[in-house]
Amino acid sequence: GQIIAEDTGLGLTRTDDLVIVQVVQQGRSEAQKQAMYRALADRLHARTGLDPQDLIVSVTENTREDWSFGEGVAQFLEGRL
Repeated sequence: GQIIAEDTGLGLTRTDDLVIVQVVQQGRSEAQKQAMYRALADRLHARTGLDPQDLIVSVTENTREDWSFGEGVAQFLEGRL
């Protein structure tokens, strides 16, 4: 497959090294998310040389009821986790 990741008018230059990170989380503040974006960009650049312009991060929020870790069971709701 192929993803076309345009700069969305922000003046970003993408390369074939593009990385997309999908984060599923609950209860993080706006400031915590912004800190995560910066830390991911900084660490990936430091450790792999990835240009921060080649990093897209998407956060999806959910709740405990949105998880099943197997067996068709909502472990959080049943108190198993």
